[in-house]
Amino acid sequence: MAPKVLMVAEKPSIAHSIASVLSGGQMSTRRGSTEVHEFDGTFLGFSAHYKVTSVIGHVFSVDFPAAFQDWTVTDPLDLFQAPVLKTESNPKAHIRRHLSQEARGSSHLVLWLDCDREGENICFEVIECTGFNVKEGRRVYRARFSSVTEKDITKAMSNLVEPNKDESLAVDARQEIDLKVGVAFTRFQTNYFQGKYGNLDSRVISYGPCQTPTLGFCVQRYLQISTFKPEKFWAVHPYIIHHGYELKLEWERNKLFDSNVSEMFQKLIMEDGVVEVTGISEKHESKTRPSGLNTVNLLKVASSALGFGPQLAMQLAERLYTQGFISYPRTESTAYPSSFEFRGILGALVSSQAWGSYAQSLLTDGYVKPRSGTDAGDHPPITPIRSASEDMLGSDPWRLYQYICQHFLGSVSPDCKFVRTTIEFSTGGEFFHCVGQRVTIKGYTCIMPWLAVNENNLPQFTKGEKVKISKVDLYEGETVAPDYLSESELISLMEKNGIGTDASIAVHINNICERNYVQVQTGRKLVPTALGISLIRGYQCIDPDLCLPDIRSFIEQQITLVAKGQADHSLVVQHVIQQFKRKFSYFVKQIDNMDALFEAQFSPLSDSGRLLSKCGKCLRYMKFISTQPSRLFCGTCEEVYYVPQKGSIKLYKELTCPLDNFELLIFSFPGPEGKTFPFCPYCYNSPPFEGIETLFGASKAGGSGQLGKGAGMPCFLCPHPTCQHSLIAQGVCACPECNGTLVLDPVSAPKWRLYCNMCNCLVFLPEGAHRITTTVERCVECDSTIIEVDFNKKTTPLKDGTTLYSGCILCDELLHSLVEMKYGKSFSKRNGGRGRMRGRGRGGRGRGGRKPEDPKMSFRGF
Repeated sequence: MAPKVLMVAEKPSIAHSIASVLSGGQMSTRRGSTEVHEFDGTFLGFSAHYKVTSVIGHVFSVDFPAAFQDWTVTDPLDLFQAPVLKTESNPKAHIRRHLSQEARGSSHLVLWLDCDREGENICFEVIECTGFNVKEGRRVYRARFSSVTEKDITKAMSNLVEPNKDESLAVDARQEIDLKVGVAFTRFQTNYFQGKYGNLDSRVISYGPCQTPTLGFCVQRYLQISTFKPEKFWAVHPYIIHHGYELKLEWERNKLFDSNVSEMFQKLIMEDGVVEVTGISEKHESKTRPSGLNTVNLLKVASSALGFGPQLAMQLAERLYTQGFISYPRTESTAYPSSFEFRGILGALVSSQAWGSYAQSLLTDGYVKPRSGTDAGDHPPITPIRSASEDMLGSDPWRLYQYICQHFLGSVSPDCKFVRTTIEFSTGGEFFHCVGQRVTIKGYTCIMPWLAVNENNLPQFTKGEKVKISKVDLYEGETVAPDYLSESELISLMEKNGIGTDASIAVHINNICERNYVQVQTGRKLVPTALGISLIRGYQCIDPDLCLPDIRSFIEQQITLVAKGQADHSLVVQHVIQQFKRKFSYFVKQIDNMDALFEAQFSPLSDSGRLLSKCGKCLRYMKFISTQPSRLFCGTCEEVYYVPQKGSIKLYKELTCPLDNFELLIFSFPGPEGKTFPFCPYCYNSPPFEGIETLFGASKAGGSGQLGKGAGMPCFLCPHPTCQHSLIAQGVCACPECNGTLVLDPVSAPKWRLYCNMCNCLVFLPEGAHRITTTVERCVECDSTIIEVDFNKKTTPLKDGTTLYSGCILCDELLHSLVEMKYGKSFSKRNGGRGRMRGRGRGGRGRGGRKPEDPKMSFRGF
């Protein structure tokens, strides 16, 4: 029997490319959590049966155990010494189970994960899922590749190596450090400031060892701008007309900050009236072609020239890579390896309508060897792999692909050469000059015209020649403050200071934007908000290290030593965590210094929001604060209650919760099909029943955990036996799509409907009814709740003209014919199946209680 070889890639598209190349297209494909491609072939000289599948990024994520998830119970200081565990990143994708099943009977595992540290870490996640780490006699191999071309895949298959444990441990170290440090600071800051101020406009006040220094660069530039004091200056510019050219002469002094002295020089020059040519020089210069393109430079150009944010640029680049149009887009190298086949890529680009003729000319006339760049030892520079058109890619991917192609062609083109001519003049004892430029060889600027040298022709002069001055201008100007940092400039600063990696720089910039610490304005300038400024100034008052790049740069150096096998992973983590633990303790003691800045900038909770509902404890009105995160504040009890986010909230008929006497609220998701549900503010933050899973948790995530254990229970999950708003009272039947329950929407009139409390299933009930309610009666056939419908007199479907009717929407033929099922837009299908609260056994015979072939089980439109 032929041995079985399991191959695992990082993405389904890459798995498909690998299988297609190695099988010659002769493969079978079946569906699983991700697709599995099977074929027969040879492996290391013997016949073998192949299975090729994939993960979807990281299989696991690092988090704290459940005992440390409760924000209200766990002291953030304890998180520094808390254990960490790896949990499945996307449990509903079932990737772990999928890998375990596919690995059964396989004797060889070949890992085709992306060839960087993160990819190496995923390698060992896959090894654990497949069980290859515990079973002897099963071999593990690592394929190293930079593109998904047939040549690169075949070459990688012929040069399999072992996975690098040290690089994987380096990722583990960074993940644990970032988790513990980030979550400890984030939880403390969020609880402290959101409990005092109402207009912070951020769902979470986060801290990150990389994120915060990144914000620090933006605020540092803001402070330079805000403290800048402009100064006036003056410059003298004589003008001459020679052989039909009018020339403005530049002053050797450049400018002066004294108006009287400047005016004196202007008068001297005007009195002289002529300039004498004192020198003529010509210099042959070159504008050097670019070296290879790495990730950081790609992100900078994408932002400054194409208008793409770093996050979008990386998404587009990843898509081009997985489609086989470019090489791996995450690389620090700008030097091409000696074995790089430039001729093959040039040949692939010859068919392009945009630059095919240029690529052909390089092949015909001979391309130039690229400049020597930096070899980081990871991947070659980013290059095109095959030709494409805008119709094939779409507008945005095409623009990024276009630049990658132009950069590659420019890197193998001749330098741009030009002659710089400088004419020197003197008059009135002062010296001036003018400069001309003439291009002799355009070189790479033919394909990268935005880098072309601006030509400026000068008339002929002879040394000693005198020319009459036509006028003398005295220019008055003013020094200007630097502009806000652009994304491109920020990326340069992050690279220079060792903040982030080619894989994470885009993520850190995106985080400070999402947290509302900075806003991206015209020209992709990063303008810090009041919150971002207050945070950085607060860190500077307490401990400047917290927002300076030095510590993170040191951490990255230590992690690199782990990756190279020169430092112990656990010792590095222990050392860094102890450093930050001491800093955190000091930060907590000195928080008043930061609070003074917040107090001057933001409004107290008592002055924020509008009166909305009564508190069940003091019976006084609480204020609703709509800025992120939305919450209620009781000024009498000095309590904060978080509410569902990203929707509208209003009072629910002044009804109260029978458990705690708080007035109920109605939450509505946006859109015509957005779900609406009642909830009690107190129950939502402190669920009265154990075992209720959080669906819409009043999340204050800062890397881990909810607001409190089990937080976020709306009425449609509440199993209270007598409350008229609970799942018991309003649940109608089991959802046909998941393990949830279809619940009556209490405020959907006149377009009455049911919605699933787990997934996005919607069921539209008869339109135009005056009233629809649930009853205490149950259907004898399927155990669903009987509903009562009060039809409109003019549109009643009842033959005798009556309006009141009751029945089961599944079993009653009339009601069943009047309902329609469809999907809403508020919940995705993957949210289904969380919890099994159905209430009093509704739908006890499975999904509706009837066999699937029963026509009564199929909602119209299902």
